[in-house]
Amino acid sequence: MTQALRSYDPASGDLVGEVLRTSPEEVPAVVAAARAAAPGWGARSLAERLELLERAAPRLEAEVEALTTLVTREMGKPTKDARGEVSWIAKSFVDTCRQIAASLEPEVVTRGSRRSTVHYVPHGVCAAITPWNFPLMMPHWLALPALVAGNTVVLKPSEETPLVAQRYAELIGVDLPEGVLQVIHGEGDTGRALVAGDVDLIAFTGSRAAGREILASASQGLKRVILELGGKDPLIVLEDADPEQAAAFAAKNGFGNAGQVCVSTERIYVDRSIAERFEEALARIAGEVQVGPGDQPGVTLGPLVNATQKAHVEAQVKSALSEGARLLAGGDAREGNFLSATVLSECTHEMGIMREETFGPVLCVTRVDGAEEALRLANDTPYGLGAVVYGGDLARAEAVAARVEAGMVGVNRACGGVEGTPWVGAKQSGYGFHGGVAGHRQFAIPRVVTV
Repeated sequence: MTQALRSYDPASGDLVGEVLRTSPEEVPAVVAAARAAAPGWGARSLAERLELLERAAPRLEAEVEALTTLVTREMGKPTKDARGEVSWIAKSFVDTCRQIAASLEPEVVTRGSRRSTVHYVPHGVCAAITPWNFPLMMPHWLALPALVAGNTVVLKPSEETPLVAQRYAELIGVDLPEGVLQVIHGEGDTGRALVAGDVDLIAFTGSRAAGREILASASQGLKRVILELGGKDPLIVLEDADPEQAAAFAAKNGFGNAGQVCVSTERIYVDRSIAERFEEALARIAGEVQVGPGDQPGVTLGPLVNATQKAHVEAQVKSALSEGARLLAGGDAREGNFLSATVLSECTHEMGIMREETFGPVLCVTRVDGAEEALRLANDTPYGLGAVVYGGDLARAEAVAARVEAGMVGVNRACGGVEGTPWVGAKQSGYGFHGGVAGHRQFAIPRVVTV
């Protein structure tokens, strides 16, 4: 008998809604429907697929406020941040569709009398598995390029935020043929059944551990995979940086979304000469962060997504303090799924909190003697998603940034690149990438026809 999967507000514990859970035994039938729909959807031209998908734009714009409320209630994100996530997707929906399509237009290469045309054709069936921290953005980021490229999609969103993803799929799927976009709900066993099923491409955003498991399973069928995995992002603060500006950035990038962002700043390496001023500024800013339910005015730090995530963060902080870290801000006990903005200093790489992803509102500070030590420590990690370098001499800061082992590095700003560049992780933070021409093309296969 099919059971309900219930979604609860992490701020209040109230029931937000429920969806039908998909058992592992039911997954093959869903994939079979996607397989049956794949030839027809893939045979349509890019223009035909765009025309059907772009019809969703007015529906998304009409539901910006409803979706904003749902994101806040289901995930806990402050209303301002939730509205930003939703409104960007709605307003840019058509442009995004067309940018993806432009990346997939055939390319012609000639040499002498020979002409080769590179066509970008669909894989077939795409399994899209998304996390809870950006409950609308992540399904959008994985499902939309797969659909534009001509794949059918089976979307499995996080069990923590099923309602947002379900509504997104309903809104963009109105005009799509049956079987082109389907949603399944469940926990890890449902996801494993999807990965093991008759799919051609697996697009996943989530933890490094889950990504490793997916890659191992996919290898049995040599399935294509796109994995955006976790991070342990460093911030290097050089001796000529403005400590107040660097601290303000660290707080914004570390406490935003309650630290539940793959490119949140988690490790900070600050030059000893300015460390005291930096730490004082960071502690002061952390103390001013307003914590509470995301729908309350002035709140910038909402709850963690659930009690398990809160316990994980608290355990890391407690362990670090027992190993010699010093508490500069936060760390106080709060009821429910709430945590204060927390700052630890005197952190070392012997501490677990400096080596494993935290995914919470905690900033760890280490004092260093110069850029070389900062680089050595920043690169001492299996992760390599994002990083930031702060410095007064822009050319020098850029030179330091070029030596950080990460897929994306920001200089005096967040790590994300300008529009059109890929979102990419190095080392164990990524396997494949999203965005930009190169990222969109990973949702298709090049087919070279030469005459």
